[in-house]
Amino acid sequence: MDWTLPEHDRGILRELARKQAAYAALPVMQQRRKMWHDLNDGQLNSRPPVIIETWTFDRDFMPAAVFQCQTELGRRLEGQLLRHTRNHELIDDDKVIPNTFDVGWFTSIDEFGGVKIAREVAQDSQGQNLGYHNDYPIKDLAADFDKLKPAVCSVDKPKTHAYVAFLTELFGDLLPVRIRSGTFGHGMLTHRVVDLMGMEQFFMAMYECPDDVHKLMAYLRDNALHIMQWAEAEGLLRSNNANQDSFGSSYNFNTQLPTLAQDQPAHLKQMWGCANSQETVGVSPQMFHEFCFPYYQAVCQPVGLLYYGCCEPTHTFWEDIRRLPNLKKVSVNRWTDQRFMGQAVQGSGVILSRKPDPNFLGVDETLNEPAWRAHIRETLDATHGAPLEIIIRDVYTVHGDLGNARRAVAIARQEIDRKR
Repeated sequence: MDWTLPEHDRGILRELARKQAAYAALPVMQQRRKMWHDLNDGQLNSRPPVIIETWTFDRDFMPAAVFQCQTELGRRLEGQLLRHTRNHELIDDDKVIPNTFDVGWFTSIDEFGGVKIAREVAQDSQGQNLGYHNDYPIKDLAADFDKLKPAVCSVDKPKTHAYVAFLTELFGDLLPVRIRSGTFGHGMLTHRVVDLMGMEQFFMAMYECPDDVHKLMAYLRDNALHIMQWAEAEGLLRSNNANQDSFGSSYNFNTQLPTLAQDQPAHLKQMWGCANSQETVGVSPQMFHEFCFPYYQAVCQPVGLLYYGCCEPTHTFWEDIRRLPNLKKVSVNRWTDQRFMGQAVQGSGVILSRKPDPNFLGVDETLNEPAWRAHIRETLDATHGAPLEIIIRDVYTVHGDLGNARRAVAIARQEIDRKR
């Protein structure tokens, strides 16, 4: 708990904190807050926000040359501040620059009670992580299931509060330091299945030993609920119904959930949560209903509002997804029938979280503006009348030209203006 920084790093961090606070106070940020509130609170004809997620192309957005701090700690803090200030300066999408510096609790969560998942990572020629392979601890589901134990969780509250005190002394007079949290637990149950046993074995097990699959899904359900309830009982939950994202840069500003004092612990019912099942893209709706839906329904039940989906086609499983408790947003990616979803959510209050095709930005070195414009226009036409947000994700390079990202945002806004 001995955090120290040289004066050189302290000066850089204080200047960045001052800059972030100034950007957060700009009138445009208040306008963007209202935009998100209007969308999430169900205001008719609310304007779709446009976001581009930058962390996947950090080789372009956060190259080593932009860092000035000399220490590892300084650079870590610098990165958090730069991510916000550079977003405003270089991307200018509808993120609301935070007026706080947010930190999480120091927790330790041994999710499977001692079972570890060994992972081998491959990198590309630039040293960026390109892919990975797990050494699956479950080789035979029936024989190996008893290896899995309930999660073991702990939190170091003194260390967390000491860290907050250190940061408050460093730049808290410029940018207040706050503890934030999600719900803890894991709402992506099939992701955990694939980590434990692999997708091929998972798919085969649904045919060969269905009872064992149900046993595994029940374990993962109970484990997720155990972690969520542990965090709630420990008083770790903090309201995430404002400038926090529920999943994938989808921001949570709303008045449907209560506004709590900063240090007031929240209950799960006062929180946004998220879930998805990308791994069942090759599973029939009937098998999803049998092997997945009951367990997802249970882990989604405790939260106040739910974001569902990621890269899986959600129209395929819509009959189950629409029955998830407290559903508020649903992912509509490039593999989803957006016209079907535009009709399906009419009058339900569910928001479409549209993920445009990232290849427009990640493949060609120069943005094909007419094609991108047509792509956005297609979404706006297909989802007309449905509440909508546009979240550009999974762009892994912009080929060193951040102007492509900024231009993509500007064009999407132009098409929204045209449609409105």
